Amino acid sequence: MIRLSPIRLIGPDNEQIGVVETHDAIRRAEEIGLDLVEVVPDSRPPVCKIMDYGKYKYELSKKEQKNRAAAKQNELKELRLGRSVKIDKHDVQIRVDQARKFLLAGHKVQFTQRFRGREMQHKELGIERLADIVESLSDIAKVDTPPRWMGRQASLILSPDKNKVAAFKRAREEEAAAKGEAPVDFEAEAAKIEAEIGQDDDHDAGETTDVESSETSAPEVESPAEADPQR
Repeated sequence: MIRLSPIRLIGPDNEQIGVVETHDAIRRAEEIGLDLVEVVPDSRPPVCKIMDYGKYKYELSKKEQKNRAAAKQNELKELRLGRSVKIDKHDVQIRVDQARKFLLAGHKVQFTQRFRGREMQHKELGIERLADIVESLSDIAKVDTPPRWMGRQASLILSPDKNKVAAFKRAREEEAAAKGEAPVDFEAEAAKIEAEIGQDDDHDAGETTDVESSETSAPEVESPAEADPQR
């Protein structure tokens, strides 16, 4: 209920009617079967508009829903490459496939490579792996943030390349149509992957041979050096 009077009135077609008494504005709205809605209550006089309030609420709800969907679509998904550089190639490929689904759904993806103990002396292995991942996803993604160091881990962020993603989706849709199949719901696939990941990011299955096997006397490096240390 609008308690103050007068008000500044806006018509149903966004025309500026001017300052009028509240009862007069209500009468105007009722005469054309619409509502008088206070849109800027803190101004003096308050601003009111003649409109279809039900339609206004519906459009506002749809706008909020769209904004929430857009915010969720732009979430950053982190995929960790095990607890060390000794992660099996198959496990890396699983992460790449998961990233592909996230990217196609519109999400950014952060890959994190961890290093343990003397693995810090072999940083190039982790950096090479991250570079391979970038190459594997170059058909739909671009580097948003290049590899950077945080303690004993290196990470990079990929974001969807809109043009490449659109082309990829068109190709998939045409392929599905040719086979008489339903088009792929990429957002549903991404949601399924996220639900399945759980604690798998900490799984160390399929570790490769220890790169330090022939260097048992080398000291541990307790803090990261430059990404490409001088040898």
